[in-house]
Amino acid sequence: MSDFLHGAITLASLAIALFFLRYWRSTHDRLFAMFSAAFALLAIHWLVSSAWPHMTMQAHALRFFAFVLIALAVLDKNRGQTRSS
Repeated sequence: MSDFLHGAITLASLAIALFFLRYWRSTHDRLFAMFSAAFALLAIHWLVSSAWPHMTMQAHALRFFAFVLIALAVLDKNRGQTRSS
């Protein structure tokens, strides 16, 4: 992938992280904080994978942890809710 696209994806991930951080500051909901952290990890992933292509395993580990964090955020949000019949 070209360096331009890597930079665009990095910037988009960082912008999304800041977007969720803004909502976390107004609501103090953990879901937004965890999503912000996950997208910050994705931004770091794209930065590392474009700047240092030989560190692909470490970059993919960052991506894996970002997706695990998103899954944990969704599970945490739905944990306290009960199903009504």
